[in-house]
Amino acid sequence: MFIVQDADLEYNPDEYKLVLGPILGKKADVVFGSRFVGNQPHRVLYFWHYVGNKVITLLANVLTNLNLTDIETCYKAFTLSVAKKLKLREKRFGFEPEFTIKVAQMKMRIYEVGISYSGRSYSEGKKINWKDGLWTIWSLLKYTALK
Repeated sequence: MFIVQDADLEYNPDEYKLVLGPILGKKADVVFGSRFVGNQPHRVLYFWHYVGNKVITLLANVLTNLNLTDIETCYKAFTLSVAKKLKLREKRFGFEPEFTIKVAQMKMRIYEVGISYSGRSYSEGKKINWKDGLWTIWSLLKYTALK
């Protein structure tokens, strides 16, 4: 099994068991940790980041026929069999849309679990900006068209 987690600790490593649970229970091949389901604590920060995430997630759902709540999560788990089939190219913020499109195209069993989130402010080192949002949208369209 593999876990993807941002190194900035906005996501709590103590929640690995939550993210791995559906895989260990043989229910899922891929698990997305979602900041928008469940009742885990969340630091409230930027309204426009929230709106951007919802728009990007909606577009991803339209393109994949999934019903995810948070494709921009940086907390994902997947099996070795998924890892062997994935040929990922993107870096930075293109990773999430490429990963999402490809696992949807592979018809993997996908689950979401609620996770906590302790987002950072820009003064604390957050780097994402509107250009990253545009790159994410471009990546969604590109990997959908490449199937």
